[in-house]
Amino acid sequence: MHLKKKISAIIITLNEEKKIGQCLDSLKDIADELVVVDSYSSDKTKEISVERGARFVEHSFKNYIEQKNFALSCAQNDYVLSLDADEVISDRLKVSLLAVKDDLRYSGYTMNRLTFFEEKGIKHSGWYPDVKLRLFDRRKGGWEGLSVHEKFRFTYDEPTKHLKGDLLHYSFDSEDDLICQTENFARLGAEAYFQNGKKAPLWKVKLNPVFRFVRDYFLRGGLWHGAIGLKISCYNAKGTKLKYSILRDLYKTKH
Repeated sequence: MHLKKKISAIIITLNEEKKIGQCLDSLKDIADELVVVDSYSSDKTKEISVERGARFVEHSFKNYIEQKNFALSCAQNDYVLSLDADEVISDRLKVSLLAVKDDLRYSGYTMNRLTFFEEKGIKHSGWYPDVKLRLFDRRKGGWEGLSVHEKFRFTYDEPTKHLKGDLLHYSFDSEDDLICQTENFARLGAEAYFQNGKKAPLWKVKLNPVFRFVRDYFLRGGLWHGAIGLKISCYNAKGTKLKYSILRDLYKTKH
């Protein structure tokens, strides 16, 4: 008799009371275990998570990589579905996940992530398909990379399969959220580059934002989203400029 393998869903959180409920609700019937690893939230994240049957673990946050690797160690099952609190499994992706759960023959499963901005799913401007490896055998690798672009990487080459359906990403409630994230990711990206010895010559500060705008607005179809696409492409370019500017400042102040 063939037995389904069990899946642990893990989410790291900090003050996510507005979004964690929807995230956990979308995991119904998919996850056999819900694990929320929280950085000592001051809102109702814990209450909402526990109400939905999640095991709530509090752990001090150092960086995304360490936090996510700690979360992996909390899972009771080998296969882990790793989500952010602002992500939701779409109906089509849920069908795909339930289908593969009958036979988890691959070490990992990738999926497209669709990010929403101003209530619109953005399929251009460099934001889509944004392929993510989110279901995997945790025994075969770990989270690594830069602090804002961390990825689960296998220790050795492993077979993966791409699933149909989107992971819905509700990251921005307003333009202010986009501005805040752009600035935050620029700072974290600059710090990660600095730690890895990556340089920021002046030409990168001047030219890379231009290249980023041209790529996202023209080559990756941001113009098809009208004013929203223009806005996103501009912020993408601003984030690139800010990242390299901060990186230059780090070298000036610390060297």
